[in-house]
Amino acid sequence: MNHSVARQHRLRILSFVVSLLLFASCLPAQEEPWQTKEKPKIRAITAFINLDPATYREQVADALKFLKYAKTVYESRGYEVQTIRISTQPFPQYVKGLTTEKAVAFFKDYDALAAKEGFDASIGPAMLNADSPASEADLLAEILSNTKILNASVVVAAEDGVRWTAVGAAARVMKKLSAATPHSQRNFNFSAIAMVPPLTPFYPGSYHTGFGHQFAVALQSANVVAEAFRGAPDLSTARQRLTDSLSRHAFAIQFLADRVDRETGWSYTGIDLSPAPLKDVSIGAAIENLTLQPFGASGTITAAATITAALKDIGVKQTGYSGLMLPILEDSRLAQRWSEGRISLDALLSYSAVCGTGLDTIPLPGDITEEQLSLIIGDMASLAFKWHKPLSARLLPVADKGPGQQTEFDDPFLVNATIQPLGPVGAKP
Repeated sequence: MNHSVARQHRLRILSFVVSLLLFASCLPAQEEPWQTKEKPKIRAITAFINLDPATYREQVADALKFLKYAKTVYESRGYEVQTIRISTQPFPQYVKGLTTEKAVAFFKDYDALAAKEGFDASIGPAMLNADSPASEADLLAEILSNTKILNASVVVAAEDGVRWTAVGAAARVMKKLSAATPHSQRNFNFSAIAMVPPLTPFYPGSYHTGFGHQFAVALQSANVVAEAFRGAPDLSTARQRLTDSLSRHAFAIQFLADRVDRETGWSYTGIDLSPAPLKDVSIGAAIENLTLQPFGASGTITAAATITAALKDIGVKQTGYSGLMLPILEDSRLAQRWSEGRISLDALLSYSAVCGTGLDTIPLPGDITEEQLSLIIGDMASLAFKWHKPLSARLLPVADKGPGQQTEFDDPFLVNATIQPLGPVGAKP
């Protein structure tokens, strides 16, 4: 064993021992009544690889072998794993030189492989760099229009500021996917991302820029938030309950991740603590447990800030957003409050100023223009750059539907809701 390999081996052992000690230290002497008996689910174990079109089938087979082992480890400890995922470097890097037809044909094959093998796939962002051509986004629109599973994004803000050309390009992608795909549903797999770092396990903005052979974990823990907030006498108690309860699971999950890292050689990059909801496992209902008001009423921003503060107090290795997610169409209570008109785009942006991941799964009228979409995306990007925080916009314009009509999405992760008027967005003075 050479010195470099030996050093990496020692570091892995040290990391494992530290995780074991931290895990043991966060276990309470006895379980409190407010601590949920049901463990949070793992929304995703995401593997990061450097995809090579010449050898991608072998690369995917190797990643799936790892992912299935990691899934077995977690499920043997009572953590249900909902999805396994493979994310790549930005796709323009590995289809460079191909015609649009050949690039689309390659991704159709990759999409078919993902469907056959049962994994979700992200091909990374278009327009990663400030000087990236807008043609990358146009190619992405063609790829997503011709596939069913692949996820991807466009980078609209980074350390150099808001990239207005990319903002407009992202809006064009959304309009094309709205018109070209059944129920306008492919926008569910696309987002405009701002200040989102590599190695986030949540989709659709997942990607990496390194050597690959890494993995991260994403949680679905809205149930933990709901129980921690239920009956809390004050904000301080609610925050401490959430920190304590989620810490127990976060350290347990990290402990197992370090074990998988050590046994497989795939490097663990961290956990995204964002308490993702799924339908009736609702973050909207969890917040209402604290405020005792409908989501969107006074107190919602305070509740959002309380969740964010609790997440920051958890001393595990974090990656990705690690903030409050408010995906309107992935959460039954949020969808209900949106349909009732209690939540607006501006309100969601204001919540993102203290927490959150931006504008997520927002149903919009099908006749929204590219210019109006650009204004919405631009607001999100400006907020992300101003506060140096990861945000994204996953907007779902629904072709041939307008305000007052119900969406008709057909996806196990989505609920349907009533489309609301745009209001003053893009209105002329």
